[in-house]
Amino acid sequence: MDKSWMHSDRRSKAYEFGVEAFLNFAVENLLTTTHIRCPCLKCVNLKLFGVGIIRDHVYFNGIDQSYKNWTFHGEPWKATTNASRNVEEDDGHSMYSFVSEEIDMDDNEFANVIGDGDQPVYPGCRKYMKLSALVKLYNLKAKHGMSDVCFTELLILQGDLLPEGNTIPTSMYEAKKTLCALGLSYEKMHACPNDCILYRKEYEDSTNCPTCGISRWKEGKDSILKEGVPAKVVWYFPPIPRFKRMFQSHETAKSLTWHAARKSIDGQMSHPADSPSWKLLDDKWPEFANEPRNLRLALSSDGFNPHSSLSSRYSCWPVILVTYNLPPWLCMKRKFMMLTLLIFGPKQPENDIDVYLEPLIDDLKSLWVGIRGVYDAHNGEYFTLRAALMWTINDFPAYGN
Repeated sequence: MDKSWMHSDRRSKAYEFGVEAFLNFAVENLLTTTHIRCPCLKCVNLKLFGVGIIRDHVYFNGIDQSYKNWTFHGEPWKATTNASRNVEEDDGHSMYSFVSEEIDMDDNEFANVIGDGDQPVYPGCRKYMKLSALVKLYNLKAKHGMSDVCFTELLILQGDLLPEGNTIPTSMYEAKKTLCALGLSYEKMHACPNDCILYRKEYEDSTNCPTCGISRWKEGKDSILKEGVPAKVVWYFPPIPRFKRMFQSHETAKSLTWHAARKSIDGQMSHPADSPSWKLLDDKWPEFANEPRNLRLALSSDGFNPHSSLSSRYSCWPVILVTYNLPPWLCMKRKFMMLTLLIFGPKQPENDIDVYLEPLIDDLKSLWVGIRGVYDAHNGEYFTLRAALMWTINDFPAYGN
C-alpha cells in the first residue's frame, strides 16, 4: 500500500486521499469505526477514537511518520515476513518458529529509526542526514540548557529556514520520540548501605537488610526515615541489548569477526587472539570457537573521586566490559568500552564488590548459554550469540585490601 502521502503537505490532495485510504484500510481490517488507535503525533497509537476524531487529529497534529508498518491497524508485521527467508531445517524441525518468536520488537524499532535517519536533512543535502543533524541539535540543547519550549521553537525555525521537503522534526516531542528509540535501558537498584545485598529477586520487597538489619530508606537530618528514598543506589546498564545493537551496525558486525580472518605474520602477540588464554578456550570449548561472532570479554573496575577534591573521600566505581573480538585499533576506543555498573560511595565497596556484580554475572551466564535471535547486519541473518569472560583487569595493590 502506498504510504508516501505520510510525508506530503497536510494541505495537499495526496495527503487527503492518503488519510481516507488509511481510515478505510483500518475499518476493513479492524471491523470497527469507533475503537481505532490514533496515529497522530500527539496520540502515537496510545489512544482509541472513532474515525471522525482520528481524521481531525491526523489533519491537525500530523501523522506519526515513523509509523511505517501499520500493525495496530491490521497490516501484518513485516519482520515475520522477512524472517521467513531464514527458514532452515534442523533435526527435522522448522526453524521458522524460532526466528519469528525471538526477534525483539525493540531491535526492529531501532532498525526503523536508523533507516529513517538515513534520509538527507533536505533533498540534495550531502553533509547531514536527519539523524546526525538531530543528534547535533540535541547536544546543543543539553550543552546550553535550552528549555523544551525554546528547543521546539528552534526546530520550527530550522524547518522554515531549510528548503521545502526537509526532515527536521517540528517539535521537542517528535525529536524525543526519534531519539528515545536509540536509547538503551538502565536499572536503578537499591542497595544496602553496608554493601550486604541488592534489593532484587527475593529481597525486592524487603525494607530492611536481612544481614545487618539496617533500613533500606535514607535517614534525614532529623533522624526520620524518608520512606521511598533509597539509602544507596547502584546503576546497572545491561550489556545484552548493547551487544545486539553492535551487530545491527554493518561495519561493527564485520569488525567483530576480524580476529578470525587475520593471520599472525611474524609470530608475535599483536592481539589477544594470539594469547595462550584465547587458544586454551578454543581447545576446551570448540563449539564456542567455531562461531567467530561469539564474544571474548574482559572486565575492568577501579574507583575515582568524582568531585575532583582531595578533601572528599567520596568514591565512584565504574565497571567496564571490553570486547576483544575487535581489532586492536578499535577494542580500546571509548565507544567500545561498555559501562555496565556505576557503584556510588561514600566509601569503596572493597571485597563486597561481588554483591554489586550479581546482575552482571547473571547476564554473563545468559550470554554463555546463548542469546537467540540476534541479527547480524553484515551477513544478513539471525544467529545465537554467546560470550565468555576471559580476563579481569584490576589494580589490587591500590585497593588497599
